[in-house]
Parts: sequence; C-alpha cells; structure tokens
Amino acid sequence: MFIDYAEITCASGKGGSGAVTFRREKFVPKGGPDGGDGGKGGSVIFVADQNLHTLQDIRYKKSYQAENGAPGSSNQKTGRAGEDVYIPVPLGTLIREKDTKRVEADLITDGEEYVACPGGKGGKGNTRFKTATRQTPRHAQKGIRGKKRNFTIELKVLADVGLVGLPNAGKSTLLATVSSARPKIADYPFTTLQPHLGIVKYSEYQSFVMADIPGLIEGASEGKGLGHQFLKHIERTKLLLFLIDTMEPDPADTHELLQQELLNHNPELSKRKHLIVRTKIDTKTDNADWAKMDNEYLEISSVSGAGIPELIIRIGKLLDEN
Repeated sequence: MFIDYAEITCASGKGGSGAVTFRREKFVPKGGPDGGDGGKGGSVIFVADQNLHTLQDIRYKKSYQAENGAPGSSNQKTGRAGEDVYIPVPLGTLIREKDTKRVEADLITDGEEYVACPGGKGGKGNTRFKTATRQTPRHAQKGIRGKKRNFTIELKVLADVGLVGLPNAGKSTLLATVSSARPKIADYPFTTLQPHLGIVKYSEYQSFVMADIPGLIEGASEGKGLGHQFLKHIERTKLLLFLIDTMEPDPADTHELLQQELLNHNPELSKRKHLIVRTKIDTKTDNADWAKMDNEYLEISSVSGAGIPELIIRIGKLLDEN
C-alpha cells in the first residue's frame, strides 16, 4: 500500500541525574567527592533511506520514545547515554511541526538526518561543585528533561519526469512501455490511485526517473478526486509531460485545463518545462481539433511503440539542458 502521510509524536529521553558520592578508601578517612555526571538522554532522529518508497512503516506507529540516560555513579563514572531512536523515511519526505505547520526538514538525500528531539543533557555530579571553600558538596544536578513534539510527515515523490493527464490518458501504459515498472492498467478511469516510479534509460550511461501521477480532473486543485493528494507529487519533477488522448474532443481545452489545475495548486509549476504528448495514435481517427493546437506536440502509441524513441530522446535533451 502506498502511504504518503502520517502524524506521529516523538519524545527524547531525559538526562540522567548526577551522583552525590564520596571516596571511601582505607587509610583515606576524609575522601573527597567523586560523584559522576548523568548520561545524556537518547534523541529521536529521522533518516532518509533510498530503499523505502512509502510511509507505511510509521503510519501505524503513532509514538516514538527514546531511552533515558542513566544516573552517574561513584569514582566519577558518567552514566550510560540513552539509546537514540532512528525513524527511517523515504527520500522526498517533508517533516512539519504539527501545531505551527512549519517545515522542519526536507530529506532528499540518502542518509540525510534530522534530529527532531534532542536528548536531555545529563546532570553534573557533586565532583563538579567542589571548590576551595566547599570541599564536600552534598548536592548534584538533576538531568534535563527531553523534548516532546508532534509532527506531520508528508512524502512527495522524487522524479525527473512527471506524467500529467486526465484519467485513462495512457500514463500507466507509457510508464510500463519505457521502464520495468508495472502499474495497474485497465480501460476505465482512475485505475491508478497511487504514484508509480520507473527508471528510463536514454543513453548508454544515462537514465531518468519517470512518475505516473494519478489522473487529474477539473477541480483537482480544490481537492476534488483526491486532487491535493495527487498534485503534491508533481512539485519536485523537473519536466512535465501532458498526456492527451487522441480521441479527446477538444485537446486544446484539455491542455488548458491541466495547466490551470497545476497553476491553481502551485504557481511555480507554470514555470516548469513541459511537453504535450498525443497518446494512443494507433486508434486515432481524423480529429480536426488537433490542428487548432497552438503548441507543438509529439505523437506516440505505447502499444505499437510509434514515437516512443523520439519522445525519450526529446526528454533526455531537455533534462540535460536543466
């Protein structure tokens, strides 16, 4: 199951308290203070993992608690630090503080970390409070409490190319044709209900990641048809392909609709490079409305393979320019 949103609570560990102890050795009747410091509490840390592709692992675990630090002991021994809790998340994960909605981290590199809740510091033992005028301090410092915070975790897929179109425009078929991805394909709308990624090779040593975004409908930017849930996955793509079925009665109007929904969702998307692709040309009949298109478009058939090599070359050139 593809899950791209979760809400969780994180709490770091409390620091251990410092110790109040004194040396007790034979022939040393007045041993000085030797209480050690408390150990640091464990932290809660998010870490980006390129092997993950969904937030499923953390969706159903609502709370993460790091270990407390151990108290100090005699002979100036520092208490053991509490173990950190690591939360692995996919690349492209956005971490927000739930109450303020402020973005705390955007993890897009494998191994990148964000310390969400630092562990509390350990308290100082009575050894630290010894002075020339106070030789036997009988107090120590308590450990500092850890932090507790609520977060919303959101995944936005990372891809070079995003496929945009109305339901049943041929996006999944194209992805399955040019890559090893196997999204569900059927001849009815909304077959795709989650993004799918595929790697497309376009030269001997170069490739790009293509994302099949679930079909958009009019009003998607207002949340219709799970629009917000789908549109956010387009934000990180470098290049957009507007796929329009050759049988669309008014392709120019469809192109304008797709552009408007992206613009309403995020004005920055209007600056994104894009290509218009006329799909399913193996089934086309004479459609005079395509002649009214003011924009250049490429023609393809994912079934027969017509136009596919030319499309991949064109995508590769545009990505290289970026």
